This record gives sequence, structure tokens and C-alpha cells, in this order.
Amino acid sequence: MGSNTTEAHPIIANRMKKAVKSGLKIIVIDPRRIDMVKSAHRHLQINVGSDIALMNAMIHVIIEEELYNPAFISQFTVDFDTLKEQVKRYTPEYAAVITGLEPQDIIDTAREYAKAEKAMIAYTLGITEHHCGVNNVFDIANLALLTGHIGKPGSGIMPLRGQNNVQGAGDMGCLPNQLPGAVSITNDEYRGRFEKAWGMDINPIAGDTQTRAFDKMETGAVKALYCLGENPLVADVHMTHTRKLLEKLDLLVVQDIFLTETAKLADVVLPARSWGEVEGTYTNTDRRIQRVRKAVDAHPNTKDDWVILCELATLMGYPMNYNTSEEIWDELRELAWEMYGGMPYSRLEKEYSLHYPCPDESHPGTFILHERYHNKVEASGKQSPFIPVMYTEPVELPDEDYPFTLTTGRRYESYNTHTQTRFYASGVKIKQTEESLDIHPDDAAKLGIETGELVEISSRRGSLQVKVKVTEQVAPGLVFMSFHFSDVPTNVLTINEFDPISGTAEFKACAVNIRPLK
Repeated sequence: MGSNTTEAHPIIANRMKKAVKSGLKIIVIDPRRIDMVKSAHRHLQINVGSDIALMNAMIHVIIEEELYNPAFISQFTVDFDTLKEQVKRYTPEYAAVITGLEPQDIIDTAREYAKAEKAMIAYTLGITEHHCGVNNVFDIANLALLTGHIGKPGSGIMPLRGQNNVQGAGDMGCLPNQLPGAVSITNDEYRGRFEKAWGMDINPIAGDTQTRAFDKMETGAVKALYCLGENPLVADVHMTHTRKLLEKLDLLVVQDIFLTETAKLADVVLPARSWGEVEGTYTNTDRRIQRVRKAVDAHPNTKDDWVILCELATLMGYPMNYNTSEEIWDELRELAWEMYGGMPYSRLEKEYSLHYPCPDESHPGTFILHERYHNKVEASGKQSPFIPVMYTEPVELPDEDYPFTLTTGRRYESYNTHTQTRFYASGVKIKQTEESLDIHPDDAAKLGIETGELVEISSRRGSLQVKVKVTEQVAPGLVFMSFHFSDVPTNVLTINEFDPISGTAEFKACAVNIRPLK
């Protein structure tokens, strides 16, 4: 759901396709006819941004046909009646109008998911990169909790991470509302551990998301930005606006392994080291802790990220001294012992499949979360709330002036903003060497354009020129572009709207116009 798995997560996609040969049924829910559809049992080609309408309709069917376990709902959940009331209006017929699907396809999908012995929902940025991204995720959780497809082998919710070590970065405290170990910064007892160890008070108020920080840059409340391993000029929505904000800063510092488009605007660039030049750990999308080992010697004028941070902290008046990445990891193990206490480097060297939580060295690691839902011995009185949500349409819909919907995403060979794969990775074979505007044959015929021809695509925020690719992967009225190519900066088009809770931008829907250039 909302995952172009074959192109964005090819390793996981290969395992999915292999499992199909052993009987796995895949249902693809995506506005595009992505390659995974070839291996799918069914494709629900929904309208962009209509995910909640679909899920609420599935929940409606499951409740109406009593395809849930009342005893499970009673023991482990709360607010079921609120959920039931919320989805009353979302009949398959009502949702079909919003989603563009057939009512029977919605009914069949709900029945198959609910009745399956094992079922999993895999999702990624097609779910989260909306103004209602958090609500989309809440509704996925509602579906899994309603059917009991959670906490047992072959079941659950699988959020596929967008880049390498996104899970690990969040777990280590890079989220503005959490401390290392993924515990809220408002937790006095937990925060006290770090305050005692570090000899300083920690502000208990959550920090700003990137979105709010950029808003403060606009008002002048934020005057400096320190950017580590991120290329917001290319990656963020409304690129023209982002450039103005970065140029307005008194100080922009970029720490990276390449001179990215953002780094070219910086006052100071701090050269870091790549994954093959350092020691440390990564966290896989399934909570597996993986050891990273130095493979090659780095350039002598570069430093590990943690070394740069320690030296800066020391210069700013807080001495921060470590000798190795292992020392940092051991400090984490001591302070966030519930998650990592049983995972010293010596153990990670020997045990490849070691998942947190792992509180002590006798603990085997936690391969499956939430097993309490199905373990009668460990079943506790703790109940999980349903969080009912309402469908809200995309912020910007097509109209007479901008009759197409643009959705954005990734392409197979190009990693994130393409910095690592376009110019520097000579061993990577690039099949698509330039950006294209993917458009349906019917729309191309109406505009009188063919594959390879140049068009101008415009939104209310900007315009650019790009070559056309005529393909049935997209539906009529929908066009697709990636954000990989800086010479065709797709994000000059995207809308500056965000989820109010997470701050994630609405990359997946904006209105555009297309004009042939010939």
C-alpha cells in the first residue's frame, strides 16, 4: 500500500515475489500500475490520496460482516464503538466514488484480508507523504488491530523505510520529541538518566520538526542551519521557496560526503566519511542491529560524523570525548538498556539476527513485537486504542487551469537525491539517465505529444521543461516524476503543505498543467 516496492525496496520486493511462488497473495494498492502488479493477485488502482476512504470502507465491511473476533477486541482494544460509528458512512459504494474503485473489489479485499490466517500490510512514502499521512498510518493500525493481524509470525504492519538507517537515526534521538532509545523527551525518569550521565539539564520540551524549523527561518527566528547528510534543496517541496530560505540564513553549515546542491549554498562544508569508511551500527527496517565495519581508508581530510560533532561540542564549551564508535554504543547500551543492553559489539559480531528490544546478554532479542496479543500467559490488561479517522481530499485538486495531478516518487537505479549514484558511482548501471514525465497514452494523444518530446509542466509554484514518457503505468489524469535529477528539479512544482502532526510534506499530490513545446 503506497509502496513502489520493486523500485524503492528491491531486496524486500524480491522476497515478496519469491513468496508468491509459494502461495503468497499480494494485493497492490497504488495509483500507478507499478511493476509489483505483475506479481499481484489484485491491483486496486485508487485515486491519489483516497487511502483512508478505502481503509474505512474495508473496516466497514469487516464490522458489518462480523469478520473480527469480539473476544480479542474486548480484551485488547478500546474505542471500538467509536470506530464502528466513524465508518458507518463508508459503505463500499460511498468509498468507490472517492477511490475510483469498484465496490466489489473493496468488499473482496476486506474479506480476504480479514479471513486470512496470516496477513501483513507493507507501506511506505505513498502513505506518509500526504497532508493526512499520520491519519493514514492510524487507519492501517486500525485495520491490523481489528483483525488481529499483529503480533504473530507472518502478520503485522511493515513500514518500509525510505533510506538506509532511517530507523536507526530515529531510534538514536534524531526525532525532535524523543531521546536515544525512542522514549519521549517528556519522560522525567528516562530523561534523568541522560542528564546524570551527561552532567547537564535537557530541555523537556520537544524540538521542532524540519517543517516548523523552516517556518521559523522564514520569520527570522531561526538564523542558522546545520545540515548533516541531507540535501533539502533538491528533496524538499516548493524548491524555489526552500532556496530563498537557505539563502536568507546568516549561517548554513553542511556536513556531507559530496558537494550536494545544498552544500554549494553553504558558508561552511564539513567533509564526512561514507558507510564503507567507518565503524558502527545500522538498524534495519525490521529492528535488526547490524555491525558496520571499515572497508577502505578514508581521505585524510575527512572525519567520522561523530568525531566532527564531538569536536564542535568541545569548541562550544561542552567537552565531548570518545575514542571509538564502540564507546558511544556502550554508553547507549547502559542508558537505553531496555532496548540495547544485551547487544555488545562482541555479540553483534557473532549473531546476525539480533533484534531490539534486547535488555540483557541472555535475552535472544525480540524477533516479533506485540506477541502479547496472542500469548495467553503474557496477556496483560494493557489495551490498545482504535484511532478513528476521516477522509480528507488532497489539498490541491486539478481544475481547468491545472487539469492534471502530479505525484512524485523514486526510480530504481537512483538513490534519493541521486548524489551518490549519478556522478560518483561508476559501477552503477543507470537505465534511466534523465528525468521523464510519465503520462497515460490517452492524455498524450489529447495533447499531441509522444515519448521523447519536450513539454513544459507548470504548477502554481513554478515550471520546468522535461521529456515525455508515454506509459500505461499511470492512469488518465495522473502524471508521475521523480525528484532525482537536479537539472529537472521536480520540487519546484510540489505544494508547500504538510501533515500537522509529523510535518511530512504532501509530495504525492499537486495540480499541474502540461504544454507541448514544438
